[in-house]
Amino acid sequence: MFDKPHVLAVAARARRDVAAALRFFSILPAPRGGASEPSFDLARAAWAAPVAGALIGAVGAVALGVAALLRLPPFVAAALAVATLAATTGALHEDGLADVADGFGGGRSREEKLAIMRDSRVGVFGVAALVFSFLLRVGALAALAGDGFAIAAASLILSGAAGRAGALFPIALLAPARADGAGVSVGRLDVSALTAAGLATVLVAFLAGLAALEVMRALFACVVAAAAAWAASALARRQIGGHTGDVAGAAEQAAEIACLIGLLIGGRAP
Repeated sequence: MFDKPHVLAVAARARRDVAAALRFFSILPAPRGGASEPSFDLARAAWAAPVAGALIGAVGAVALGVAALLRLPPFVAAALAVATLAATTGALHEDGLADVADGFGGGRSREEKLAIMRDSRVGVFGVAALVFSFLLRVGALAALAGDGFAIAAASLILSGAAGRAGALFPIALLAPARADGAGVSVGRLDVSALTAAGLATVLVAFLAGLAALEVMRALFACVVAAAAAWAASALARRQIGGHTGDVAGAAEQAAEIACLIGLLIGGRAP
């Protein structure tokens, strides 16, 4: 027999972790238990990041559903869904991707790359990266929508989860690249926390697979997303020798895009 008070306490803590992750990764009005409730503890509650990502992806799925009800073409519906996702997150990850592209593409030395990444202005490399990011996500989602709304909606939920898990890769695999900033405040994430986030993502993939995508297809997309996040981390190690908040955002975008493309490579669901 389970101890009911203990089960309720665990459930309450899980709810607080997911709500804190939603506040961290989005502008959604997630419920707060009170002014004294702690902020998102990445080291302890990394597992909640992909859960929050799945819920953010569900917001995009709602936008996609509204567009479908209005009988909009798949490309337009996909564009509206991706735009909704960007608005829901305050373009947090897109900002990181643009800064990383500008820094890695425009800087010569490690110090110059970090300085460019801290600059709030967006350069040509950043603009190009954002254009490619939006085109790939919209194009992939439009193609998935051609297989039906359920598949496209499940794809948004899964890619949202995989993207937030991907954002944790550089934080777990690399040390902070700066002596100050967001990367230092987070530090280096324990690999066990990354593993917990990965397991949560696999659970989302299993559920999305049962619902619409096929389980193996969904799991394959997770593997592709993980590979993309690892590649982004390896690039950051080579370019600046560590992670920053912008690198985490770029890894999220890489994983999210790769997940959608992985679902396309996985083939059409029956």
